[in-house]
Amino acid sequence: MKLVKQTGFFIAAAMIAVSCGKPGETVEATDAVEVGESTGTTLTIDAATSKVNWRGYKPAGEHYGYIPVTSGELTVDGDAITGGKFVFDIPGLKIEDIEESDENYGKLYGHLQSADFFDAENHPEAEFEITSIEKYGSSDSIEDKEEFKTDNTPKKDSELIDGTPTHWVSGNLKMRGKNKNIKFPAVVSVANGTVSAKAGFNINRTDWGLSYGDESSVTDKAKDQFIYNTVSVKLDIKAN
Repeated sequence: MKLVKQTGFFIAAAMIAVSCGKPGETVEATDAVEVGESTGTTLTIDAATSKVNWRGYKPAGEHYGYIPVTSGELTVDGDAITGGKFVFDIPGLKIEDIEESDENYGKLYGHLQSADFFDAENHPEAEFEITSIEKYGSSDSIEDKEEFKTDNTPKKDSELIDGTPTHWVSGNLKMRGKNKNIKFPAVVSVANGTVSAKAGFNINRTDWGLSYGDESSVTDKAKDQFIYNTVSVKLDIKAN
């Protein structure tokens, strides 16, 4: 395992994604941060109950589902998390707004796995490795990004987290061969040998090369010929 560096606290997230220069700024991705050695007790991620939920948007609608966590661990020293790493299974991605028996499920699944999006053939796994954790201050806040308004405008960062944040979590998210540091608010609980962490935030998919239908290349968004670059991510992690 690797140790969380204090310098990571000041790295300015986004997925499937998200970094924040300081509390109160819009979440966005930055360069990956070096990770050091960690101390404490290593807990194993409960893969059966841990997953990352995703939601993508376009003017004509939205799709959502989850990506399973296949393995991972957290290092805990007392009631503090000092490190952690999780692995996500891209081919295991599930779509929850379409029945699997529907032919459109297979079409969308195949497109998401293709080089237009995750390029799962070459990059079947995504990884997230913690680089720092700090307390969420009473005066901290998230500044919501302005989005082009449609019937399916992406959810705001401030709407995505369930509960009152307790910590800022920073880490390197590696996806489709690109490694970016992200930072996001989370509700973290450490008690009796069990750790739970829940978070919700937005990422800009194009930071990891998922550029199909990039909205920035559309000259007339009124034609609805784009997919929002913003993807909402909700993490639900448990370790024992």
